[in-house]
Amino acid sequence: MNAAVVVLLGLTAVCGLLLTAQGERVRPAWAAVVPGVLLVLAGGIAWAGGNAPDGLAEAAAVAGVLAAVAGGGPVATAVLRVADPAAAGVGGGPQDPEILRGGAWIGILERAAVAASLLAGSAEGLVVVAAVKGLGRYAELRSPAAAERFILGTLASALWAAACVGVAVLLRG
Repeated sequence: MNAAVVVLLGLTAVCGLLLTAQGERVRPAWAAVVPGVLLVLAGGIAWAGGNAPDGLAEAAAVAGVLAAVAGGGPVATAVLRVADPAAAGVGGGPQDPEILRGGAWIGILERAAVAASLLAGSAEGLVVVAAVKGLGRYAELRSPAAAERFILGTLASALWAAACVGVAVLLRG
C-alpha cells in the first residue's frame, strides 16, 4: 500500500515533466489537473496507509521532492492563466508571460528549497526562500501586473511543493 504512494509521487513527477516539455503556450490550463489528481490519490493512500518502513519513507521523500520540482511549473502557470482577468472576460489587461522573465528557473529552485526546508523541519528556511525571492524581484514588482504574477506564482508554487512533501511526511508517521 505504501509503495503505491511512491509510485504515484513518481508518476506526478513524470507527468509534470511531460507537461513542462509540452510547453506553456501549447498546454491547456486544465492539464495541471492530472498531476493534482495523482497527488491527491497519493495523499489519500498515504493517510490511510500509516507508517512506512524507513527505506520506503525515504524513497517517498525523494519522490515528493521530485514531484514538487517537476510538477509545480505546470500547476503555477495554470493558476496564472486561470487568474488572468482578460481570459475570464473581466476588465484588466492580459498578464504577459514575458513579465518577470526567468520565473520558471526561479520556481524550480524555489520549490526545491521549500521542499528541502519542510523535510528538514526548518521554518527559517521557508523565510529565507521567501525573502530572497522577494528581494531579488523587488525592482520589477512596481508594476501591478508583475506584482500579481509574482504573488500568485509564488503561492501556487510553494503550496504545490508543500503538498508534495506533505504526502511523503504522512508516510513517516
